[in-house]
Amino acid sequence: MLGQRKAPKAAPKKAEIGFVLYQGPSALTGDPIAVIATMSTSNKKTGSMIQTWIIRADISPVEASAQKLDNAICGNCPHRQSTGGACYVNIGQAPGAVYRAYIANRYKAFDPSLHSAYFIGRSVRLGAYGDPAAAPFEAFETVLKLSNGHTGYTHQIGHKGFDSRFLTVCQVSADTPKQAIKYQALGAKTFRVALADDDLLPGEIECKADSEGLQCIDCGLCDGQAQNIAIAVHGSRSNRFKSNLIASVAA
Repeated sequence: MLGQRKAPKAAPKKAEIGFVLYQGPSALTGDPIAVIATMSTSNKKTGSMIQTWIIRADISPVEASAQKLDNAICGNCPHRQSTGGACYVNIGQAPGAVYRAYIANRYKAFDPSLHSAYFIGRSVRLGAYGDPAAAPFEAFETVLKLSNGHTGYTHQIGHKGFDSRFLTVCQVSADTPKQAIKYQALGAKTFRVALADDDLLPGEIECKADSEGLQCIDCGLCDGQAQNIAIAVHGSRSNRFKSNLIASVAA
């Protein structure tokens, strides 16, 4: 009818920027932590993978590191910046932004009945910051089943709170050839941080991001099942990496 106003169109539903996969005690220390999955990234090495962040729920990542309280999310990782390690993550940037969004309630609690579509057909990175094994295995189980691939790394194989199910989805981080050989003998696939002039061990290949310029999303070998990988230490703190390398002799 002439002069009659049309009904306004419904506003488009805003896409979620991320989800809380877990809130609760750390499996490593019992302190409060959260696992956040974010839907987008500018990380050129990984490509457009969903990123998961393991952070303390009660204190910012910067403060957690400064006060040496990051063992709740990093466990006994020797690369923690709080202990003078070579971790390449700029804690004040992405982890800090994720924490601020978390305490501002910008992430919804993940509900598979409502949010599965965000993960179907995507690849997931376990631990853009923090160690996946700081959280219960179940925190990742559903999204891994929905995804079409993932990468993951853990330094916690020697921790008393370690859940061995993480060996099925994560590379075990090794810092010397001796460690890599030991963990491989336990059935793990390893991701070894090495010095630039190190040789590859039998059965290892160089990280394809370094050797071929391949993004993690297109490689997918760091899934805890496929391949032992080595990578030259990198990042602004690489000079802190002290590997007491022990020469390996092939059997």
